[in-house]
Amino acid sequence: MVEKVTKIHRLSYEEAAFDFDDALVQECRALALKPSIVGQPRALRSLQMGLAIQKGGYNLFVSGNSGSGRLDAIKESVEPFRADISLLQDIVYAYNFLQPDAPLALTFPPGEGERFSDSMELFSQNIALLAQDKATFLEKATSLLEELKRGFSLPSLSVFFNHVQSDLARRASHIQNMTEEQLKKDQFFVKYRVNLQVNHSRTTKRPLIIETHPTFSNLFGSVDDKQAFAHLGLHGGSLLEAEGGFIVINAEELLSEAGLWDALKRYLDASALALQPNLLVKGELRSAQVRPQMTSIPVKVILMGNEDTFDTLTEHDEKFLNLFKVSAQFDFAMPSDKAHIAKAIANLLDFAEKNNCRPLDDGALGQILRYSAWYAESRSELTTQFSQLYDIIIEANYWAELEAKEAIDKELILRANDERSYFSGILETRINEEIVNGEMIISLTGTKIGVVNGLAVMDRGASSFGTPTVITASVAPGNEGIVNIEHEAGLSGEIHDKGLLILEGYLRKHYARTFPLSIYAGIAFEQSYAEVDGDSASSSELYALLSAIGELPIRQDIAVTGSVNQMGMIQPVGGINEKIEGFYRTCLTTGLSGKQGVIIPQQNVRNLILPYEVLEAIKEKTFHIYPIRSIDEGMRILTGRPAGIRNAKGNYSEGNFNYDIEDRLRKMYLAVTSSNRS
Repeated sequence: MVEKVTKIHRLSYEEAAFDFDDALVQECRALALKPSIVGQPRALRSLQMGLAIQKGGYNLFVSGNSGSGRLDAIKESVEPFRADISLLQDIVYAYNFLQPDAPLALTFPPGEGERFSDSMELFSQNIALLAQDKATFLEKATSLLEELKRGFSLPSLSVFFNHVQSDLARRASHIQNMTEEQLKKDQFFVKYRVNLQVNHSRTTKRPLIIETHPTFSNLFGSVDDKQAFAHLGLHGGSLLEAEGGFIVINAEELLSEAGLWDALKRYLDASALALQPNLLVKGELRSAQVRPQMTSIPVKVILMGNEDTFDTLTEHDEKFLNLFKVSAQFDFAMPSDKAHIAKAIANLLDFAEKNNCRPLDDGALGQILRYSAWYAESRSELTTQFSQLYDIIIEANYWAELEAKEAIDKELILRANDERSYFSGILETRINEEIVNGEMIISLTGTKIGVVNGLAVMDRGASSFGTPTVITASVAPGNEGIVNIEHEAGLSGEIHDKGLLILEGYLRKHYARTFPLSIYAGIAFEQSYAEVDGDSASSSELYALLSAIGELPIRQDIAVTGSVNQMGMIQPVGGINEKIEGFYRTCLTTGLSGKQGVIIPQQNVRNLILPYEVLEAIKEKTFHIYPIRSIDEGMRILTGRPAGIRNAKGNYSEGNFNYDIEDRLRKMYLAVTSSNRS
């Protein structure tokens, strides 16, 4: 059987290049209407349902990346529901004559709480004046109370007023034995004042409270124990402020304070709130002296957090899904069709106008859209994290001011990106300098056995860049299998460990068909001192291993990225643009040979949004990109030799790299067998 050798495919400039067509930008700009939440149909529908259902447990968890418009979407979705004020009530705390350390919670229709508070303040002042006349105090005080009672017909107040009447009688008896000086200093009348905690007298919409820094006191309120009467020392938190409406709470901040999440669950379980005294004094717990009565406060709680927080709560808290039945998940990307492009442009133009930026011309919009696609890592998608795009506009406007330009154009957007790279590029520059002066040992020309240049992405804050990393493999006969040196040193993550195990599966499937796999191989990332994780280097590790087994020289002017499965099929990876650009800049620093390039998964071609400098090098054929689908294709490029095919007996013929690899593995098996016999 003769092998059919297909030509190695290099990506052409036309295939590598990507831009948004000027005519498309102009057309979508004409379609752009008012700004809106874009690219989140699932999340918006979830919000709509969760906000509409007024049943217990139908609170919401809104998840997604920061900057994806979650908060704006919540505000927009909540607005239609704020008109119904039927659930609003005023809440007043009053003195509890039977249990002074447990203030009474009284509720009123909107506006009545303020009127009651004002009336009790006036009543308190009048009682203080009446106390100066001991003989007529009780009669006049009772008359004043009766007048007060006629102004409020709520049944819930009758018991309170009865207690006030009894207290006035006791006070009348007490003041008979007091001197004039004692009467002047006596502050008994202060207890009749009330504490208006929720006042909806001027509320026209249901409240929407954004709690970005939840603590016990911020969320549940606190107690000032310096007050003579407990009910006057109560201070409500944001939950009381949101009474009858909605509260948005930052989930990560909520979970960061010990016990706060449990306290919120207790509130949600009971649909009632108890104001909590400050239980921490200089870091030490103290007993609560004040225990305000609980009061029912209907509030729709909306937690806003990331996917990891949602997963943690789902997995480790059995009550979570019963209390938060609706999950609104914000996507990180959206299709780049005309409708979404038009809405994205509308948002960009609106932001520029509202922030007093110079106008964006069509070229600038095209570059921002290109950056959006780069951020989403897809030619067919745009990012929904508009905050990233807004930052580019702000920075481009700064450069426009320096250059005295009337509008933000394509060149200014490119400059904003270039300046970002320059600001954050110290580490990348240092690494390339170390390669040039020999501190970092890496070859970008020639061939080596068991050595492959892989590609990694390094993050520094919001920026990231690609850099080559040397992967080596050494082999000998043995039964230990593949030893992951990074794992042995405690520098390998679980996903990377899995990738190494897959390599053994590949060797067994492709070569050890008629004999046991008898190999002792060590694989390492050279001059790497941080944890290695992910499987994007698994194909690079396999190339190094196959090269070492078959003693096959590997090209050093080509860097490799890509995940591999046990079948030898190449799988896509993330950060492809940073990896390609990083290796290009390393080659540029050391001197382009015209033969250098990268091997990438074929599936990643749709993710390519490369800098124009790299595209120009591809156009001039001084830098190359090889998209592949299998390990055999990659080995053909790296070794310059054919893969070969098995004949009718299942054997490879000589003259190809697969024959050399299988033959060497068989010899290792025989060497181990011979050693065991002796």
